[in-house]
Amino acid sequence: MGFFAIPFPVIDPVLVEVGPFAIRWYALAYVAGILFAWWLARRLVATPTLWAAGTAPYDAALIDDAITWITLGIVLGGRVGYVLFYNLPFYLDHPEAVLRIWQGGMSFHGGLIGCALGLVFTAWRHGKPLLPLLDIASVVAPVGLFFGRIANFINGELWGRTTDVAWAMVFPGAGPLPRHPSQLYEA
Repeated sequence: MGFFAIPFPVIDPVLVEVGPFAIRWYALAYVAGILFAWWLARRLVATPTLWAAGTAPYDAALIDDAITWITLGIVLGGRVGYVLFYNLPFYLDHPEAVLRIWQGGMSFHGGLIGCALGLVFTAWRHGKPLLPLLDIASVVAPVGLFFGRIANFINGELWGRTTDVAWAMVFPGAGPLPRHPSQLYEA
């Protein structure tokens, strides 16, 4: 191990707080990712030259509906995934805590499953093919993932293995050894 590491920047996970109401960077990342995905998906279906048939198989109204179901899937799936995969015994003893999403706890795996279910449901509901909708999702999703990983960095979570590289960081709660800022790699 090297002798030097970059100290983790002191960034408050709460962007702004007014009384009991707080806006967290993590929530802002979700909102920014979803809004950007919505905007870009609408642009994609409005650009006929991107589609082999010269016109998109969907219209803006379907994209609006899809974003609604995807958002619901991300939030519900992310929370259910966290409950099931990371702390099930606690939530079995305290089922009311499942609803306290403001106390943290979202799972990427659950959010991904929820997003996929939202896409499938939207295609089924509108009687449209799923594959072009998945094409659109594959273009817009990386920006949401970027915002999410930046928020993970701000929260000082999901750090990597110990290392001696020059850009290693000592994360709060991760012990005294420098670690890879893996959230930034994934962003």
